[in-house]
Amino acid sequence: MDKTKQSQSQSYKDAGVDVTAGYESIRLFKDKVKSTYIDGVLGDIGGFGGMFAPNFAGMKRPVTVSGTDGVGTKIKIAFSLDKHDTIGIDCVAMCVNDIVCAGAAPMFFLDYICCGKNYPEKIAQIVSGVADGCRMAGCALIGGETAEHPGLMPDEEYDLAGFSVGLVDYEKIIDGSKVGAGDVIVGIASSGVHSNGFSLVRRVLGDSPEAMKRVVPEFSGTVGETLLTPTRIYVKPMLDLISKVDVKAVSHITGGGFYENIPRMLPDGVCARIDRSAINVLPIFDLIAREGNIPERDMYNTFNMGVGMAVVVSAAEADAAVKALNAAGEKASILGEIKASDENGDQIVLL
Repeated sequence: MDKTKQSQSQSYKDAGVDVTAGYESIRLFKDKVKSTYIDGVLGDIGGFGGMFAPNFAGMKRPVTVSGTDGVGTKIKIAFSLDKHDTIGIDCVAMCVNDIVCAGAAPMFFLDYICCGKNYPEKIAQIVSGVADGCRMAGCALIGGETAEHPGLMPDEEYDLAGFSVGLVDYEKIIDGSKVGAGDVIVGIASSGVHSNGFSLVRRVLGDSPEAMKRVVPEFSGTVGETLLTPTRIYVKPMLDLISKVDVKAVSHITGGGFYENIPRMLPDGVCARIDRSAINVLPIFDLIAREGNIPERDMYNTFNMGVGMAVVVSAAEADAAVKALNAAGEKASILGEIKASDENGDQIVLL
């Protein structure tokens, strides 16, 4: 039975909020949401809270790891292209990639969409992308909210954020404490700019429909299509890697690039020495640096430059780590090593 069939308000609709549009959105995306359900999901779409029963089997001390994020001004590219079916993947990625850095497996995800006007087909596209991302990460989309805010933003615009919770046994938490001199840094390739640095990207390349239609010989598609490439989700290959080698630290290369994120995974007293020649810098970053006249230091302090995740393992397991990641469909390579900090106390040096 449709429990919302009696819910309608002409007065609220006249004020700019059409509650029936929200019900239509749910009708359009509910099957896609259900396709993400895994063991542990309780209840169904429409409850006041998403329910999940974690499986603690084999865990001595279960620990939850949570993450929340949005997609920033990358969403302006989706507006320009009028393409909304992948931006949800970015939202999921920005949360679950952080969670797996601690060695945790994401269990569930919730999204929040704020829009000027609820166009059911557009909302369904956005949530479809969120569901796709959840399946890639192996977690369930158990809830969310779509809020129609007329007057707060233009009718055609929206913002998207998400929240996820993962689970790891306390004794298996990855926190960087075991990292020491002689360890090796393995990089995992990114799919592009991912979801960070777009304020600078848009200042350099623009974000108008015309700018997004531009064709660059080095790209497989237009500038807009290249920029809208979804953030890669590393959860499954990382969990596979963690089951095979002793992963000592993990860094998700997001806003702040190498200089901000690499040190976050390191204990005091050590330094990451990275060989820039080992980094396969993607063409999109060459274009941004060239056309924006951006110094190399700033590029590496803003973007992932082609490396979405960095992992620290022992030198003895470095080759096995690269092999496992490549076998899982990732492009992985050795980027550098861990050394004792020098007199300057720097935690990262790009050679």
